[in-house]
Amino acid sequence: MERVPEPEELMNDIEQALAYARADFSEANQLFITLLEDIAGNDGLSGALLDLGCGPADIPLELARRHPQLRIDALDGAAAMLDLARQHLDEDEQVGSRIRLMCEYLPCPALQHNSYQSVASNSLLHHMADPAVLWQTIKECAAPGAHVVVMDLMRPHSELAVDALVETYALNEPDVLRRDFRNSLFAAYSLDEVAQQLTDAGLDSLSIAGVSDRHLAVTGTLPA
Repeated sequence: MERVPEPEELMNDIEQALAYARADFSEANQLFITLLEDIAGNDGLSGALLDLGCGPADIPLELARRHPQLRIDALDGAAAMLDLARQHLDEDEQVGSRIRLMCEYLPCPALQHNSYQSVASNSLLHHMADPAVLWQTIKECAAPGAHVVVMDLMRPHSELAVDALVETYALNEPDVLRRDFRNSLFAAYSLDEVAQQLTDAGLDSLSIAGVSDRHLAVTGTLPA
């Protein structure tokens, strides 16, 4: 099935942002956190972490709670999403004080090069009209030996498979979320496409695999 880009790249509509923030993504979020912690190994996560496409900041908050030595720069281009993220950080000021929210687009000149011990991104890749921008940002911002985890939707093989996933995982969600999930599945990249993106970006040290019936993940540690 051919990729169909999303009608818009950002969730700047308040209705969209609220529907996304209220949905239960705990299973996918926990999978993402587990992948990141597994890559970090026994030493755990510490230092500076860059989260690209942080949304309402559910994952940065959970990571900050679990890893007290972690400082997080959480970037998203959607102001409506970051408004919700700020509310969540205000509700947990002790943890939220270690998270800096950044309303920025990629590429982002404000990000410091070679300064992050971990770079993470969940569900941003399929929004990118030019995925090379994401991989270049990771290369530029990651410190030598940095941990990298990029998880995203994986494009199904057919429209029938798309419909089945929407019914399985968004049956009782608001119409706006069902629509966005469907659009996102059509806009997602395949395993082969992402593998080629990594080769083109010179990130062959990273591994790619399907990690659920609808997710792929790029994981690994960059050369020191």
